[in-house]
This record gives sequence, structure tokens and C-alpha cells, in this order.
Amino acid sequence: MAEVGRAAVRDPGALLPGGFWAAVAVWLERPQVANKRLCGVRLEARRSVALPRAAAGPRPRSPGEGLGPGQTTGPAQGTAIRGPGESQPRHGQRENRREVAAAARLAGDSGPAGEAGVGESDFPASNLDSLWDAFSQSLDGGHPELLAFLSWPGAGSQPEAPSSLAVVLRTLIPKTGPRCPLAVPRRELVVQDVLNGTVTFLPLEEDDGGNVKVETSNVYQIRLSQSQEEWFISILIFCPERWHSDGIVYPQPAWLGEELLARLARWSVESKKSAFKSTLSLISITKYSKTYQMLKEKYKDMVKVWPEVTDPKKFVYEDVAIAAYLLILWEEERAERGLMAKQSFVDLGCGNGLLVHILSTEGHPGRGIDVRRRKIWDMYGPQTFLEVCLIGKSRTYPPAGEVAMDEQRTQYINSRRGRPMSPPGEASVPPPPRTTVGHAGHPGGHQALDTGSATGGAEIRADQLWLSGFQPREKAEHVRNCATLPRDFIDQVVLQVAHLLLDGEQLNTGSASSGSSKAWNRGGSLSLAEVARELAGETLQRLKRECGGLQTLLRNNHQVFEVVNGRVHIRDWREEKLQRQPHSEAKRRLCSEAFKTRVCWFYSHHPDGCVLPSDSCPFAHGPAELRLPRTPKRKKPVL
Repeated sequence: MAEVGRAAVRDPGALLPGGFWAAVAVWLERPQVANKRLCGVRLEARRSVALPRAAAGPRPRSPGEGLGPGQTTGPAQGTAIRGPGESQPRHGQRENRREVAAAARLAGDSGPAGEAGVGESDFPASNLDSLWDAFSQSLDGGHPELLAFLSWPGAGSQPEAPSSLAVVLRTLIPKTGPRCPLAVPRRELVVQDVLNGTVTFLPLEEDDGGNVKVETSNVYQIRLSQSQEEWFISILIFCPERWHSDGIVYPQPAWLGEELLARLARWSVESKKSAFKSTLSLISITKYSKTYQMLKEKYKDMVKVWPEVTDPKKFVYEDVAIAAYLLILWEEERAERGLMAKQSFVDLGCGNGLLVHILSTEGHPGRGIDVRRRKIWDMYGPQTFLEVCLIGKSRTYPPAGEVAMDEQRTQYINSRRGRPMSPPGEASVPPPPRTTVGHAGHPGGHQALDTGSATGGAEIRADQLWLSGFQPREKAEHVRNCATLPRDFIDQVVLQVAHLLLDGEQLNTGSASSGSSKAWNRGGSLSLAEVARELAGETLQRLKRECGGLQTLLRNNHQVFEVVNGRVHIRDWREEKLQRQPHSEAKRRLCSEAFKTRVCWFYSHHPDGCVLPSDSCPFAHGPAELRLPRTPKRKKPVL
């Protein structure tokens, strides 16, 4: 057993131990939030069980020895659940062939005959009871080390009393792609001991005969402990010498003790409820992973030819993710309703139109509408319908029919919401007589409705309209990203936050720009909530009226601050220089034009000055180095 990480947790809001279990729930139910190489997880079964007590005088075993009595040592030992008709567990597993078969099953192929793949439901949830019974018998019969690891006596526990446990069977689903074609789902038993403050993760393996067993190689545990009114969260590995990292489902122990531990510690003391919602709850996660990777490979070249000024990776992969979700959702809807034709759609506010292009290319007829045309629209081809928003200039019905038309609109909206077409006891209103008015120059001959006032017709009261409470957006959109705040106000907040951080105890060794040998004070680290508590009430109220508030203001002043995972640090430009990646030609030209056009904040305000020498700092060290910003060239008007 080895502890790979321990973090002290400050709990000013008295949220522990409940906050710890809320954080564990995020890692249990949505591990992809922390491990980006996972697509998601499927919870298959949950049971309440009792941990067995150790039998009197068990034979000692080493941590590397198998769980079941009579099993030999080796890398494939564990607790076996025999399939129907099996008298003894089978050995000599064919790991590579099983992985290939499982990957083929994930991709929708049945795989070679006789191979055991991992599908959607090839392990019935009812088998959890028999799996736990066999595992607990092996613990009781001769594996005291793992039993002690599971039943570690935490703060406030009673070792003499048997612990009541919650056991969860889950399947981890990794992302698939060219770099990891054999990434297959992995099953785990998760044992939660609320009384002792532990949650233990036990990997499961299945052999060719369908025997499922608990492996001891990758067993790890998350613990909550308390010592002298101070809380700690630890991550421990049962057999560190046998830990096998695949880089996907099972990362390196250092990642568990650093990245995961830091996230769990932060989530444990967050006062708000978890913001990680299950966005894939309506569809199969396995199908989503497969479809997303297929679309990503199919449309990845759009990143190379992106003509817009926006970030291509952000929009391309976001639209690919949305398209994958919709394609699976619509496929399941067709299966439920027995439909053959693919669903049509309209994307209002389609922007760059990529989502419309993907859905249309995948066989769903539809069109996108936006207020202005984008340059990329010309690249999609004629099969993608993108449209001069629609403007109505004339009615398709007489003004006297406005009341009946409004009733028809209301009934249509209610029908799409699952409401009855007409109120109880009332007959449906027949549609008003229509006059066909073609839309000149519009492909497909769409008709337009006039939204102007009805002249000479019946007057409609506002409370009779289904959109009576609608408030249109203001013509002038107010900028609320802290950019329009007064400069003296921004400078005051920046200086106050910097002083809070510089008063911390943390020092960063290294010489200052003056060449002296004393350490350059990088300051400490504070959470956004801690910084907010130190600011005046009027300042906070002013920031709350801006989008993003305090965090946006600090991120805007990236010369001084670095905001990572909700914590604020003083930026160390020596690290920026080491981590700087080569930029494109346009980015390098922009940086050269902005060089020395602003005064260095550290040179003017930091007690130790700037950490970089004058010739390396992109900002001016004093008025003598200050350059006038270059005026951008204006485009000549087109005559």
C-alpha cells in the first residue's frame, strides 16, 4: 500500500464530510470532467452490502497474491465468477485477441466467433450480488491485506461494528480514435464506506469463458480523514508495484495524486451544487463516442480551410459534438416510432452553418437561417441550404383573420409541447382562408407573414396574444465584459488584489531583474471567493453588473494575474517564456507591433520590480522605452 497524494482541505463553510461525498459522486458518475480521455460512464447496478469480518487466524498473504483460496500467483489472479456450466475457472487468457474483439464489438462489428467482447449489456446487473458474494468470501477466507485496506478505520468509526457499504458496478467508456483504436470499456466495482470515509475502486476482468474477477493490480482508494480539526483527502494504491497504467482508463499514479486529488479537494468545499450535468443522459454513451469520432475524422479538414476569424477548432469540434448527439437521438426516435425517413430540421441563428452542413451531409434535410451571410457558406456546396433572414412584407391572410390565425399558432405551439390541440369543451378553430403569395427570389417559394398592424380589421388586445409578455432585445447591445469600466477603477482593483497576493508567505526563488540575489516575491494563491471577501461591498456590486464579474476583470489583466481552476496567482513571466509555443506569422507580427507599447505593471508596482530584464520583457520599463501603438490600416472604401 502506498499513499500517492494527500491534500489538506480548508473548510470555512463547514461543508465536510458531505462535500467530500458530493465530490466523489462527480468522479463516480462523471469521470470525464477530470479525465478528458474518457467519454463517460454507465452505472449498471447499486447494492447495499456488509463488509465481512476477517476469519480468526488467517494465513498471511503478500499483496501480490491472488484473492481466492487455492489460486496461484501471477498477473491474472483475482476472484472469479464462473459462468453457467463451468466447474473451474479458465486460465491462459488471450489478452490481445480479447481486446481486438472488444474493440470490434464497440465499433458495431460482432467480432470473431467465440471471442468475448464488451457490449452494452453482456454483464447483467443481477450478477452484482453473486460477484460481491464471491469477492467477500475470498476476503474472509484468506486475504487480510485487502480486507484491511477496504475497512480502514476512519475518524469517528467503530471498528468492532460491521460496516454498511454501498457497492456500485460501473462501466468506464474511453474515447476512441486513431491513437487508441483498442480502447475498450472497463468495468469496476466501487465500494463506498460512508462510516469510515473511504471509497475504493476495484477493476474487473473477464476471461474467454465469461468468468468475471476482481483484479488487485489497479486497486486504489480515496480517503477522508480528520486530525485536530483539520481535514485531509488522500489517494492510496493497494499494490503500487503492480500498478499498470494504460494512459486512458487507468492513468499514472502521479496524475491521481496531483490532478485528481486537487480537483476532489476543490469540489469538496464548493458551496454551490455541482454544475456538472449529465448531458448524455438520453442516448448511449458508447454510440456517442463512436459517432463523434467518425464525424471528427470526416470533417477535421474543415479546420485547415477555415476562412473565418473565429477559432476553427472550437467551432468545428463543438458542432461535430452537437451533430453526433442529434444523429443518435434521431436514430433512436425513428426506431421507437417505426419511421424510415430521416427527420428534417431548421437551425435558427445558424452562424457559420457547419452544423447544418454536417446534418445535411448525413442525410437529414434542413436549412439554416441567420441575419447575415458568412464567408464559409460558399465552401459547403449547393446541397447545404443557408439563408437573408426571412422578412415578411405582406400577409397571406386577410386582416380580419388575425384572431383565428393567432389561435392556430397557439394550438400549434401547445401541440408541440404535448398539450391538447384545443381547450376542453371547445372545438378547434378552422384555419383562415389563405391567399398564396410567392416570395420573390426565394428558393423553394417560401411564404412570408406580415407582422405589421392590421388595418381595417379587428383589434387584438395584448393579453390575448400568446407572446404578450415578449420583450425584444434592445437595439444597442451593452458591452458588459469589464472593458468599459473606468480605468482608475480597474487599476484600483488590480492593485488591491495584487497586494493581497504579495502579502502571502509563498516565495519563488530566482534573481530579480536588478541582478540582486534576493528572491523575487511571487506571492501566494487565493481563491476567487477569498479575494471577493477582501473587496469593498460597492466594488463587488459594480463588478457583479458585468458578465463574469471579478474573474473577468482579473483575466482581462493577464499581464499581472493568472486564474487557474478558480484560484488567482501572480503571473511569473519567466515561466511564460519557457512555455511559449511558436506562433503563426500573423500572431508574431501582432506581438511585434504591440512590443513595448504599454508600461510594465511589475516595473511600476511590484516591490521587487520586474522578474525579466528590460530587453526580454514585452512591456516598457519606464517612459524611455515606451513606443506609440501602431495605427491599424483602414480598408479603402469600395467604389
